Amino acid sequence: MDRPTTMDLLKYFLYLGSLGFGGPVALVGYMQRDLVERRRWFTKEEYMKSLALSQLAPGPLAAQLAICLGYVHSRVAGATLVALAFVLPSFVMTVAIGWLYVRFGGLSWMQAAFYGVGATVIGIITIAAYKLARLTMAKDKLQWVIFAVMTVVTAWSESEFLSLFVLCGVVTMLAQAPPAWLKRPASACFMVVASPDLLLQILWFFAKAGAFVFGSGLAIVPFLYGGVVQEYRWLTDKQFLDAVAVAMLTPGPVVITVAFIGYLVAGLAGGTAAAVGVFLPTYLFVVIPYRWFDRFGENPQVKAFVNGVTAAAAGAIAGACVVLGRRAIFDLPTALIALAAFGLLWRLKVPEPILIAAAGVTGLTIFWIRGAL
Repeated sequence: MDRPTTMDLLKYFLYLGSLGFGGPVALVGYMQRDLVERRRWFTKEEYMKSLALSQLAPGPLAAQLAICLGYVHSRVAGATLVALAFVLPSFVMTVAIGWLYVRFGGLSWMQAAFYGVGATVIGIITIAAYKLARLTMAKDKLQWVIFAVMTVVTAWSESEFLSLFVLCGVVTMLAQAPPAWLKRPASACFMVVASPDLLLQILWFFAKAGAFVFGSGLAIVPFLYGGVVQEYRWLTDKQFLDAVAVAMLTPGPVVITVAFIGYLVAGLAGGTAAAVGVFLPTYLFVVIPYRWFDRFGENPQVKAFVNGVTAAAAGAIAGACVVLGRRAIFDLPTALIALAAFGLLWRLKVPEPILIAAAGVTGLTIFWIRGAL
């Protein structure tokens, strides 16, 4: 293993935050591919432990994993710098798109581009999910059973449950490394004036979203809809869907859509408050418990528990591929785009940003042809 300098690590996460398309599943896959397999900056064990803790903590998965790896590299300083490097590029892009949205009154062209991008993202995510499962589970039959169950549950329910991740960890622990006491005989024992009150309300709402929503960045969308559209009525249904489209079309963590929402509600101050609110719990839930998690990481029961949670995470990610696929692939052109993206990634290793750009142009072209007919 060749541990990178802090500057090298920050350059990588600036790159990933600037050009890492595909949402949480793809971003997790990129980190595995680049940092474990190709550059060998982190060991497989370090990556798997960080992934397990990230899945157990609330908030966006990709940002949690990045912060964990930063903590592994250089503790609190590394976690803090990596968090900033990973989030800032997509935050700046999202706020800029928010300004354009307000200035020109909508993003119909972006929805046309998303027609092609969404299908391409499914191809990217499928490859990432496959590699993650192959890396983390090897030939362990119990983990593959957990993987299959979590795939079905996530695809069917379209959500992720913390209790199931914990249960998978406990089942694996009991099967592979039961505590000593179990071995004893049975007889033993939009633009508005950003008032302080409004900014505080935005900060508090998005902090709750970051602290109590588990799973990938996409898992936060139903929670946001209930508050942003139904409770506070900050946005209309159409504006909220545009916000989700912005999140999928910009690189970095999908949950950065909160910056777009906050910008529409209260300008730059609102976007900043929303981003700080949603990422601060994520940062704290990783940095504070990691030392404890690392200290007991060699314990057989803890390692078995981590194996179960990791298998559950891989299964949930595979289930997310099904959920996203049902939304992004709905006609013949999107099916062909997804298959083409999968094939190009599998056989030719075409860089993901190039695929995303080509898919956006394809979507715009299809909409232009349909409008001309």
